[in-house]
Amino acid sequence: MSEDLPKEALKTVIGALCAPATTPDGFDAQADRWREEALKAALPALLARTSAKRLRGQLLVHADEKTLAALAADGIVTAADVPAILRHRRVWAGLISALARHPGQVEAAIALLPRLPSHEVEQVVRDWDPDRYTRTKGAAPAPPVPQELFDAVLEACLTPLASYLLHPEPEEGWEAVSAFSKDWSLELGGRAGWAMLGRCPGRWAQLTAHPVLGAAVQHLLLDQAETQALEDARLRAADPDGEELPADPAPALSEELLLACLPALCLPELADLPNPRVTARRTLHHIANRVRNNPRLADLAADQLHAAADALVTRGQLLSWSDKQEGDHEFDGRVLRLADDLALLSANPDHLAGACAQLARLDQPAVVSPTPSRTLIRVLDNVDPDHDRPARLLERHYEHRRVQALTTLAANPHTPRTAVADVLNGLHPAELAWIAEKAGGPDWFLAAAAAVPVPEDEDDGVVRLLDDELGKHPDPAAVLQSWLDSPATGEILSRSEVYRAVVKSRYRTLEHLRQIPADEILARHEPEVALKILLDHCGRSTGRWEALAAAMTFDYDDEKITFGQLLDSLDGAPAQARTS
Repeated sequence: MSEDLPKEALKTVIGALCAPATTPDGFDAQADRWREEALKAALPALLARTSAKRLRGQLLVHADEKTLAALAADGIVTAADVPAILRHRRVWAGLISALARHPGQVEAAIALLPRLPSHEVEQVVRDWDPDRYTRTKGAAPAPPVPQELFDAVLEACLTPLASYLLHPEPEEGWEAVSAFSKDWSLELGGRAGWAMLGRCPGRWAQLTAHPVLGAAVQHLLLDQAETQALEDARLRAADPDGEELPADPAPALSEELLLACLPALCLPELADLPNPRVTARRTLHHIANRVRNNPRLADLAADQLHAAADALVTRGQLLSWSDKQEGDHEFDGRVLRLADDLALLSANPDHLAGACAQLARLDQPAVVSPTPSRTLIRVLDNVDPDHDRPARLLERHYEHRRVQALTTLAANPHTPRTAVADVLNGLHPAELAWIAEKAGGPDWFLAAAAAVPVPEDEDDGVVRLLDDELGKHPDPAAVLQSWLDSPATGEILSRSEVYRAVVKSRYRTLEHLRQIPADEILARHEPEVALKILLDHCGRSTGRWEALAAAMTFDYDDEKITFGQLLDSLDGAPAQARTS
């Protein structure tokens, strides 16, 4: 816009630029696009020369958020324009950041923070410098964030968690997802609180003693500080010009800071939540994770941790056994996590023995040695020669977790050795092999595992799906049946391997196939085998073919039927033959 434009013309020019372009025939879309482009180009100059509120408001309503923020950063849009802007928009983080760049407007910018959605407050500081990635060389850097604004954003981000800790009630309906593995207890503030706290490590000691926010700060430091420090170190190590990841990195929290955080360590605010069988288990796991992230806590707060573990086990009745329900895929994981957590936190022999007893009641692992893949053998020339060892096979599907948890319990000096020995006597042979090869437990534990008696006729407990070996057996069909009867068919990760080996075996019979789920036969493994059987079974019976078509419309979540049940269901169909 020309600087020669007289002041008296501003009102007319602004009115023309802000009015839609029309012709005698109506709205002119092309001309209106030109008008918008002209208005956008002239907007900074017009606002700089216009002080009348009505005219400024007429201009501001036509600017987008990015333009308004840029004009506010340049000082062209000021705090006095905010009421006009908010008549047509809600507050956004970029506007607050831009206004606060000018010392006289910091207070006005802070006053807008409560009008931001809670998840956007931290963006005021995060996006303080919107040009940090695009700034040209030699351009002036952005000014530092005013301390008053930083403190206000920090307080706003910590306040939701601080308020929750005063009244820790789960959200309505949380019991319906109580089996979900996510820790719901300290998720109210999202990551905004830690994002702000992580920017001021020099103030952590002061903030842990804050009369209102101190508890929230302590919780966040225990949960996030060491994890973030390790993540940052790994990012630096991944940089081609970065430093190597140290073997023993320095802790993010000093011993003095850990001691300052001890009041929050055992989550006292969550002690009286409802449904203790769920909340106590998750609180115990949360505490254990804090100790894993900050190992020095095991010595600094040993008595506090032992007392908390005892209280949670008692209140939540965590060692009361309940049978596994069908479809409860988290059952084994809960038992294993409880054993690991108690091994780390507890000094109560009865509770540790109870954890051992629960491990003993878990189902035996299904250890399967799959049929070698011709493709992999052809592609890979460095196949691990030990891939068929029981201990290695046990780890294929993470089935070593039970014996791994037992090893952790054995390492706790308060665990009764007799309780560990009782579990050892019932372990799968592959689990005993894993202890001998992989475990690093105490000497007495390794000796006790090696001393477990092994019957002379017992093998290594591995189901080896090798069809070539069946020809050497006097009854190959019986071996195939033993595969179908093995625990491997009850494990979701190994059952398909067993079914595939049986279907492809040259020694299989129709009786073997009848025991396998119909969808495994029809869709996943050798469908031409099923085709021949169905052709023979249905023959020229129209009724059976129609029944087969109806039977194959089952949904994914329908109850699974075996191939034998599918064939039997066809037998009830009318047996009339097609005459034409």
